[in-house]
Amino acid sequence: MSNIHTMSVNAIRVLSADAIQKANSGHPGLPLGCASAAYELWANHMNHNPADPDWANRDRFILSGGHGSMLLYSLLHLFGYGNLSKEDLMNFRQHGSKTPGHPEYGHTIGVEATTGPLGAGMGMAVGMAIAEKHLSSVFNKENYPVVDHYTYVLGGDGCMMEGISSEVFSLAGTLGLGKLIVLYDSNKISIEGSTDIAFTEDVQKRMEAFHFQTITVEDGNDLEAIGRAIEEAKSDTEHPSFITIKTQIGYGCPAKQGKASAHGEPLGADNVTALKENLGWPSMEPFFVPEEVYRNYRKIAEEKAETEAAWNVMFAAYCQEYPDMEELWNAYHDPDAGEKAIEKCEDFWKRSEKADATRNLSGQVLNRLKTYMPNLIGGSADLAPSNKTNMTDMGDFSREDSSGRNLHFGVRELGMTAIGNGMMLHGGLRTYVATFFVFSDYTKPMARLSALMGVPLTYIFTHDSIGVGEDGPTHEPIEQLAMLRAMPNFHVFRPCDETETEAAWYSALTSKKTPTALVLTRQNLTPMPGSSKEALKGGYVIDDCEGTPEIILMASGSEVELAVKAKTLLTGNKVRVVSMPCMDLFEEQTEEYKESVLPKAVRRRVAVEALSDFGWGKYVGLDGTYVTMTGFGASGPANLLFEHFGFAAERIAEAALSI
Repeated sequence: MSNIHTMSVNAIRVLSADAIQKANSGHPGLPLGCASAAYELWANHMNHNPADPDWANRDRFILSGGHGSMLLYSLLHLFGYGNLSKEDLMNFRQHGSKTPGHPEYGHTIGVEATTGPLGAGMGMAVGMAIAEKHLSSVFNKENYPVVDHYTYVLGGDGCMMEGISSEVFSLAGTLGLGKLIVLYDSNKISIEGSTDIAFTEDVQKRMEAFHFQTITVEDGNDLEAIGRAIEEAKSDTEHPSFITIKTQIGYGCPAKQGKASAHGEPLGADNVTALKENLGWPSMEPFFVPEEVYRNYRKIAEEKAETEAAWNVMFAAYCQEYPDMEELWNAYHDPDAGEKAIEKCEDFWKRSEKADATRNLSGQVLNRLKTYMPNLIGGSADLAPSNKTNMTDMGDFSREDSSGRNLHFGVRELGMTAIGNGMMLHGGLRTYVATFFVFSDYTKPMARLSALMGVPLTYIFTHDSIGVGEDGPTHEPIEQLAMLRAMPNFHVFRPCDETETEAAWYSALTSKKTPTALVLTRQNLTPMPGSSKEALKGGYVIDDCEGTPEIILMASGSEVELAVKAKTLLTGNKVRVVSMPCMDLFEEQTEEYKESVLPKAVRRRVAVEALSDFGWGKYVGLDGTYVTMTGFGASGPANLLFEHFGFAAERIAEAALSI
């Protein structure tokens, strides 16, 4: 290793150690151990341009071990991304800084994904690799590889222990994602000590079983060996690659190297000094980096810019030769693509008078839109026939055919959701994922990341209540609606009929920064005369009375029809029925609008929902009451279960009169 390369690697270590020490908080072990691998990758193998972080054909890098965030921040600073300054590094983990404790997408320029939960980055990397493979099949022409880049992801033992990594890597191998390269920081240390206490499997054999090419680098500081491994990974276009890089956690710090104490606490002032002395660093001054090191990084960045410039020339020629493809490219990358597709779809707001399940109606909407929105792609966790998520005649994405728009995730709900996030983060695609609503539990951690990142992934959750019937309580969601409603920046839409289902899709596909869950029935629902596009406001009056109401019945989904029927039994009372398909959207409306739907003066209120009552309290108030589930469901036909658990017009009317 030449002196300038040694200094450039050690600059990553020193900046990371100093920032963590100043913050008195953080994880120095990974940045110290992985500095060589990261430098070799970013400097010599990865196509990226710090001057244009959003270049469409850049290689993607995801730090799945997000606790090692100072590794990424040091790289971004040294390469000159987004003017991430030395002062920003000094403010590591401080409120309002550009350098939060874990990398956050949209907050720090150059961060491709929010990573915190271990293994999540692995899943999102697989999603990005799927997106690259699909888009290349759509856009590439002979002599014009306009979509041609790699996805790199770095993670450690914790990422490999989490089950999500097995879910996504099993699928990645099945799909032959040859441009996915995983860098495994193998240091055999976790927070509690040696990984041998809980993790003794042969990781490489597992990855071989997943159909990955496996490569080992014995010395994590050998830049040449790391470089050879990366190039060997690139040369196999049929399989994703898994590079085990044997590192020492906390490398360079004599008192901490190879020890669990290097993982998640500052080194200590004396140990930072010892680190710099051991590395032969020219100054003990905190955050000092020699000018020749900055010059080296600037020189590399300039070379990277030339790579993009060459691509830009090629892309301009491509657009000139294939103007139809340029138009398609712009359509794929148009943030308003969903709204424009709906405008073109003349029968989008179709309305029939036939009773149908909202899962079926959702499937019909999806298939009406598929032609007008060619970048719409997605699938289900092995439940497409039940979720109604298959787009007919759009083909299946597979190892053999990456142009297909129907994804088969297998029974992997958590991995599916991470992959969906990754596909959306990649850009150019609008993605949906699907499963039974009760299994939204399995998607929750990655759904939370969707909301946190502002990624408008669409979730299709069918079999929405005890209406599942014969499958019994294991398959009957109760608390899931409340769980998702409790999440910030996440819209939960439970429609009562076709019009509201269309509104749900409209809301989902036009959302810019908020994911949306469509919660849909298995059983048929009657079209409601009063349903309308007002559903886009989240809550609206679907059946009203003359004058000011005395009683307000509120419901969502299949229970809206029951509330309307209950109104007919409440003769002599002024009753308003409010459909509340999406509380989250309703809360975004003006106070004047909310008051017009739910006047504060009307205190006799009933919430009706075949799920938990949690979350309805702000609308029911102190004087209102509930017709909801208070326990788990049971096995039996849906109509009998609704009757057994009291979901009937008579019960709702009685509840209203009891107030």
